[in-house]
Order: sequence, then structure tokens, then C-alpha cells
Amino acid sequence: MSLASETEEAARAYTDWQRSVAGVLAKSRRVDAADLGPEPEKLLETTTYDGVTVAPLYSPRDERPEQPLPGAFPYVRGVDATRDVNSGWLVSARFGAGADPADVNRSILDALENGVSAVWLTVGENTLPVRSLETALDGVLLDLAPLTLDAGTEVTAAAHALFALLDARASAGDGVTDRTTVRVHLGAAPLTSAFAGVTDIELGDAVALATEASSRPEQVRAITVDGTVFHDAGASDSEELGASVAAGLEYLRALTASGLPIGKAFGQIDFRFAATDDQFQTIAKFRAARLVWARIAQVCGASDFGGAPQHAVTSAAMMSQRDPWVNMLRTTLAAFGAGVGGADAVTVLPFDAALPAGALGVSQTFADRIARNTQLLLLEESHLGRVLDPAAGSWYVEDLTQRIAGKAWEFFQQIESAGGYLAGLGAGQITERINSTRAQRESDIAHRKTAVTGVNEYPNLEEAPLPPGAADTGRVARYAAAFERLRDRSDTYLALHGVRPTAFLAPLGPVAEHNVRTTFSTNLLASGGIAAVNPGPLAVGDGSIAAAAAQSGAGIAVICGTDKRYTADAAAAVEELRAAGVGTVLLAGPEKVVADVDGAARPDGFVTARIDAVSVLSDLLDIIESAGNTSGDTGSKK
Repeated sequence: MSLASETEEAARAYTDWQRSVAGVLAKSRRVDAADLGPEPEKLLETTTYDGVTVAPLYSPRDERPEQPLPGAFPYVRGVDATRDVNSGWLVSARFGAGADPADVNRSILDALENGVSAVWLTVGENTLPVRSLETALDGVLLDLAPLTLDAGTEVTAAAHALFALLDARASAGDGVTDRTTVRVHLGAAPLTSAFAGVTDIELGDAVALATEASSRPEQVRAITVDGTVFHDAGASDSEELGASVAAGLEYLRALTASGLPIGKAFGQIDFRFAATDDQFQTIAKFRAARLVWARIAQVCGASDFGGAPQHAVTSAAMMSQRDPWVNMLRTTLAAFGAGVGGADAVTVLPFDAALPAGALGVSQTFADRIARNTQLLLLEESHLGRVLDPAAGSWYVEDLTQRIAGKAWEFFQQIESAGGYLAGLGAGQITERINSTRAQRESDIAHRKTAVTGVNEYPNLEEAPLPPGAADTGRVARYAAAFERLRDRSDTYLALHGVRPTAFLAPLGPVAEHNVRTTFSTNLLASGGIAAVNPGPLAVGDGSIAAAAAQSGAGIAVICGTDKRYTADAAAAVEELRAAGVGTVLLAGPEKVVADVDGAARPDGFVTARIDAVSVLSDLLDIIESAGNTSGDTGSKK
């Protein structure tokens, strides 16, 4: 078949698909297909927080030019053309939480024997003392397991201690014939730490450290652009990349101003980004990050140095405290996306990372092992590392990569227009932009447009209450936080009264009529820690509604049925519930179905998929708590 024939065939297939879409949408919306316009598929499009439109189908019409192979500018497909496909990306794990250096050393060696291939070591105040670095790294072969430090204000002292250790090993004949095989990331991050409000060394000290590191025989990068701080604050993918690139350029300017050649300046910078459970967004983000940084290198006349290492860390913001076992699935998807997207090293956070240590009654060793094995399963059983950039050529991924890169570049240019990273940070430009995205995401979660499994969808009210001290105190804007605060209130009520806050469901008509709305209402109430009492089908006029409501002891009721049933029975049901002493009566459905009802027969509120669930549930808890505090019962307003 000729190319022209293939193009015509693809066009015909796309047209046929459009007709099918129109037919399905017309049926579901009860309209004529002709009323949907010439492009009905646009009704199925979604828009990301970056403002990128995601189509329901990608085809040859979305094809983009093929990107160069890995290792070649602009590095979209990866910075290393010779990465060992039998090993894949580096499995990184974090150590140093314990202050005993011998214990830290044992943990590192055990992890290295069980699949970890890169060490991320926290050093400094309240963790591993700098003077104990040699003990902690005893027996760790840094030519086989790259080292990343997280030392904050003590990074210079930690770097010097590490350099002394490396020199001592070299003098003693450690068997490393090529010192460049030793890879170290010192992790100085003053610019991104400034955004997060975390103390770090001064920019000038970081520049001095980078200058010293550039003369080492090992591969040492002194500066980390930690994009996770933007993500944790609520940034979209392109905002995380745009702000990170702006910070990276600020470092380049400082490094070259100190006299470091541009190539060596690029060689002192690496990046850390968050990986989320949106696998395609994550794949595209890591590819886009390399593209944008390569563009910076090109503009600087240093295209050959534009391939900076990427360290992926699974998102702290996506981790939930409630039903935390689901976090195992979230981190699996995140690690998948980061690995397929070409990250050089990946750290999977333990599934209980959002909780205080030991809150679930499992050991830290268990949580760390699950995090490690998540990556090992992807690498050694699913063989994801066997192919470099396996998503290449996907019309969707290639398009998403370019669009995220474009949005990131736009944000970077806006920061540059304000005078650069430091000026944008000082003026609040970066913070305001990220706060806006955070507010939009929080609204979407509150309205349950965005699902957080186990939290605002499919919550488990039977799980044990969290221990004291589990509330958020950090800088991470966790997606689940608002709903989990409601659940915390439910736990407090349970401790005081011996029962959960409750609401009574009044199902009207047979199960086939009310099942959809009783299920919806039960799930909604549970997401706020409110247990639903469902007595089964009820009818107006026979006393069953009042009797069941009184027996429940609940001061809140939700009427559930069909719109047609509401027209006939809703007003009477409201009156019967009020006569039974129920103080707040809601109706699961739109307000328009009882538009002609007023007075005492009118519901106090309406429960639909479009409500701000956090606000509504908070108000309901206020009512229940008030009743409980005054009467000592389970929330009855009788």
C-alpha cells in the first residue's frame, strides 16, 4: 500500500470513529447526533493543570518528528546511550535517619545486597553526624553504588569528609582503576531550599563547593535542583519544570560568574523531580524536563553538556494517611512512569511515609523492603529497563512531552521576564502561580472531580483510628489532607461517644430506584467519616420513615430515590422526617426536582456529584458534633 493510500485509509478510519463517538454521545445525552457538531470527540477531551488538552484518541495525524537516539541532543530519549539494559535505572533508597553510624552502615549494606543500587544518605543535625560518614560508608563500593548526600547546612563539611574518605581509599589502593566510575551528588540546594523555607548553605558557598568538586578525579556534582519542593507545594508538572529550569539557570550564572567554564558549570548540576501515579504525565514530564534543559544548554552554546542526571522520587503529595496500603499501588505506578520516562535513579517512598513511624504496627524494615521490591519487580520481573525510552513513537506520549515542555518553557520565560529565579521568588511570582494551581487541585478533590482512592472515593470507615500526632505538620500539600481532617474529626467523635457520626438514609421506592443514590450517598458520607444507616426501601404515609429514622437516632437524613419519585413523594418524606425529630434533611439529587416545594416540606440541602464535599461534610460534622456535645447521643437533634 502506498503512503497516500495509507493516509486516506487512516482518514477514513478516523471519520468512522467520529461517527461512532457521535452515536454513543447522542444516545447518552438524548440528543440528535447532528447537534454535536463536526468534531464530537472534543466533548471527550480533558485538560490538565498545565492547560494541556488530552484527546480521547491519537492517530497518525498527531505524529511528530522522530527524536534523536538516547545520548544525543536534545536528550528527550535519555542522556545515556550506553546504559546497561540488564540493570535499567538505579534503585535508590534513603538512609541516615538513625544517628548510630554502625546501624546506618548495616542498613546500607543489607539494602545493597538485596537490590538497591544507589545510596541517598541524610547527614547532619538530628541524623547521621558528619564525623561518622566513614563508618556509615564502610564497605560501600562507590564505583558500583552512586552516592547522593542530603546534608543541608552541613553539606560543605560532609563533602570535605567524603573527599578525604575517597582520597584515603585511593591511597590505600581500593581497586578502582578508573576514578570517574565513582559518582557522587553532594546535594547542595540553596535556591530550591529557599522556596521551601528550609535552611541550606548560601549560594556563594554552593558555588565554591561546585568549583572544588569540578576538580575532583571522580564524577562529582555539587548542586541539586530539587524540583520536588515545587511539586510538594502544589505545582503542576510544567510549573515544577519551569521553576526548576529557572533555578538551574540561576546556578549557571553564578557558576560562570565565578570563573567556571560553561561546560564544567553544567557538569555540576543535577535534577530531582517528583513522580506521580499519573503514569503518562510522569513519563512525559521526565522526557520534557530533559528537552527544556537541553534548550538552555543550546542557548548557552553548550549543547553537548545539556544532559543532566535525573533523580525521581515518588510524590509525597499523593500519599494518603487513610487506607495507606493503597500507596503501594500509587508508588508502583509512579516508579513505572519515572523508569519508562528515563529517570537515571528512582527512589520509592515507603507506603506509610505520610504517617508517624510505627503508626500501622509494621516495622520500618518491612516498609522499606516493599518500597525496594516495588522497583525490583518492575526491573527484574517486568523487564522495564530492557528498552531505552520504550514510550518513544507513541503519538500520545510524544505530543504530551512536547506540550508539557512548551508550557514549562512559557513559565520559565515568565520568571526570566521578572528578573530570574531569585527575583521571581522574592516577588512572590513563583509562589502565587503554584498556589493558584494548588487551589484548583484542592477544589477538584473537594468536589470529587479528582478521585483519591480510599479517601474521597471508596473510603474504609472500619479502619482503625490514627494515633495521636498523625496530623500534617510539614510543607507537603497532600491531596488527601482535607478529607483526612474530616476523618480525624470522626475519630475524635468515636473516642468520645463510642460510635461514629451517623446519618440516616431514607430510600424511597424499590431498590432498583434508589440504589444508585443510596450507594452514592453512603460513599460520600463515609469520605467525611460519617456512617450511613440504610434501613432498606421505605414508603411515605405508612409510618415506616418516621419509625426507621427514630430508631437510627441520627439528626441528619438523606432522602434517596429517582427524580420521578421525588416529584410525588419528596415533600411528604421531608415532613415525616421532621416530625420524627430529624433536624437536617437533605435530598440526593438536583434542587430543580422540588423547585415548587417550599416551607417545612423543602429539603435543607441537596447532595449531588457537583457539590463541594469537603464543605458540605464539614457542616454536617458541625451539626453532629454540636448535638453530641449537648446531649451526649450519636448526633440526634430530637
